[in-house]
Amino acid sequence: AMPTVVAITSTAVYQSNNYGYGWFFRGGPQTYEVPSSGSGIIVGENDKELLIVTNNHVVAGADTVLVNLQGSTGKEHSLKAQVIGTDEETDIALLKVKADAPLPFLNFGNSDKMEVGEWVLAIGNPFGLGHTVTAGILSAKGRNIQSGPFDNFLQTDASINPGNSGGPLINMEGKVIGINTAIIASGQGIGFAIPSSMAERIVNQLKQDKKVSRGWIGVTIQDVDENTAKALGLPEATGALIGSVMPDEPAAKGGMKDGDVVLEVNGQKIDDSSALLRAIATEAPGSKVNMVVWRDGERKNITVQLGERNLK
Repeated sequence: AMPTVVAITSTAVYQSNNYGYGWFFRGGPQTYEVPSSGSGIIVGENDKELLIVTNNHVVAGADTVLVNLQGSTGKEHSLKAQVIGTDEETDIALLKVKADAPLPFLNFGNSDKMEVGEWVLAIGNPFGLGHTVTAGILSAKGRNIQSGPFDNFLQTDASINPGNSGGPLINMEGKVIGINTAIIASGQGIGFAIPSSMAERIVNQLKQDKKVSRGWIGVTIQDVDENTAKALGLPEATGALIGSVMPDEPAAKGGMKDGDVVLEVNGQKIDDSSALLRAIATEAPGSKVNMVVWRDGERKNITVQLGERNLK
């Protein structure tokens, strides 16, 4: 797997409008550069251009992105990369570089089938130490660290440090089951990776459309606690409670009501509000989803045609 992991250096150029300070004149606007570094994974080739996945925060706002490749001879060289597309909400970016010769690439594995306790390896460039390998286990799945609306991280105790961002978390079959993306600075042995089940889907959208489109129903949601479940007659505290349905949005047009509890989306059990958000966002705008909701003490089937999630 080592030759498929690259070092990435990006540089953002900013201009200051501060012409002077006190009695001293600086002679006009000042420009300054802000560097960022991380890792990336070669995940394929398209028309003699290598496709590389990394974290959005590694290349966000960059004017120049350089990728350090290890060629077939083992000699490293830097190439200027083009950003194909980014997704801020899941912190994923897709790059491409023109390659002189074919290079190996990693395949995505199935993170959903991984079990807590399985061995994993992390490869990256922590603190500029290229091609560093660390080992550990999968510590937990489905972690929400409040970094974004779609948090569903894999947690590992394989050592992850600044510079590992964008590098792979691989299983014992040598397949990518996560993209290393976050740490808890004050902790030890606590790192987080975007699961491959999410990352592969985002990468395919970026490859095809250069952007990510997500479904939207137009509701406010919250978790169902024990007291709410009892008040609604639910057998267990599960699902996502609809706090309000926005007028003229897909949910309203599909017949959803305030106080409904969404239990399933397309046959997938919904445990909480985060699960509902992810399930809807996974579907394409314009598609129809079948939901099971709890209303007036019984299960009810509803079909909603999705709109498109818009951050602006």
